Amino acid sequence: MNEDNAAHVRDRVDAIYRSDSRRVLATLIRLLGDFDLAEEALHDAFATAVEQWPGKGIPSNPSAWLISTGRFKAVDRLRKSARFESADGEVLDRLQARETPDHGEEGVEDDRLRLIFTCCHPALSADAQIALTLREVCGLTTEEVARAFLTPASTLAQRIVRAKSKIRDAGIPYEIPSLSDLPDRLDSVLHVIYLVFNEGYLASAGPELTRESLSAEAIRLGRLLVELLPEPEAMGLLALMLLHEARRAGRTSSVGDLILLEDQDRSLWNREQIQEGVTLVERALTSRRIGPYSLQAAIAAVHAEAPDTASTDWAQIVALYDVLLKAEPSAVIELNRAAAIAMRDGPETGLQLIDKILATGELVDYYPAHAARGELCRRLGRVSDARAAYTRTLALVTQEPERRFLERRLMELDSRR
Repeated sequence: MNEDNAAHVRDRVDAIYRSDSRRVLATLIRLLGDFDLAEEALHDAFATAVEQWPGKGIPSNPSAWLISTGRFKAVDRLRKSARFESADGEVLDRLQARETPDHGEEGVEDDRLRLIFTCCHPALSADAQIALTLREVCGLTTEEVARAFLTPASTLAQRIVRAKSKIRDAGIPYEIPSLSDLPDRLDSVLHVIYLVFNEGYLASAGPELTRESLSAEAIRLGRLLVELLPEPEAMGLLALMLLHEARRAGRTSSVGDLILLEDQDRSLWNREQIQEGVTLVERALTSRRIGPYSLQAAIAAVHAEAPDTASTDWAQIVALYDVLLKAEPSAVIELNRAAAIAMRDGPETGLQLIDKILATGELVDYYPAHAARGELCRRLGRVSDARAAYTRTLALVTQEPERRFLERRLMELDSRR
């Protein structure tokens, strides 16, 4: 065997693994009905490809070959162990009773969608949904997921094991929901993707403001979902993530310090992502099935298209928040609306609204509410009130760039005494 050819084949196998392994795994999970068995079958199939393809050539449809080989390897593995484990014998019987599977591209793509809905099933906890989606759909290692969410790898691994056991023991179906169930189930999927993005866009704790790899994975999931299921809210979520992500380069200084939206260098914003996001927003809104993600994306689009803060159409943003508040009432949306009103009507009006929201007690431990109050008090020259609000915010934040920003604000207030 020619060594150069073998090296070339290994490079191709690596490339196929990066591009197709999650699709192959999704189909193997459907065929085998077991996450762990499918994972083993996937690795067996790629190992066999490294052994056989240099001599036999790369198949015309590598994914179909890998699926067939993985299924064969799994059946062979079960056949050998069935003599000792009755459970393996039962799985083997079910596998052998099934018809020969179709590995066409359409079926494989459907399997990816099935896998997303399975990982995001509402019977699983939110933490389990996130962990399982990143591990099985995105292909991140357990260690990578644990590191991203500042969780010990052993804890994360147990969470994934419990989620897989719940899917198996509860008989959670590996399927795309029916049309009647789709809206509720899609909400769960979109929520998980957005949680992943938010942790990447504004990390909950740690030394850095963002975790770019998580944002990228969420956007990749969003693209996949829109490709497989082009629902308006899926487009709205993808648009929202792209429009936020477009501002990444302007959100921090060269040393990682936080830069507020009004102070960002907008020439650093990614115009291609903005254009793609705006196009998706328009598609979502013209469907007339407008949901919370599409409305949030529309607000982000107004920000993204404004040349500077002063030129921002704050009246339109407030109007969009009015609609969003009716669609999805929440104190956080009320807070964001109040901040927009402060920009439209002045800080005194916005501060009155924020004080009313805080008086309800619902956002008493929500640091952005106190940060927003501190900012408006600072603009009004109410130094002692601003200092109290920033001090309260500082006690709640867990992220270093935000802590440094608040400490600078407090120092600035001290210098005004």
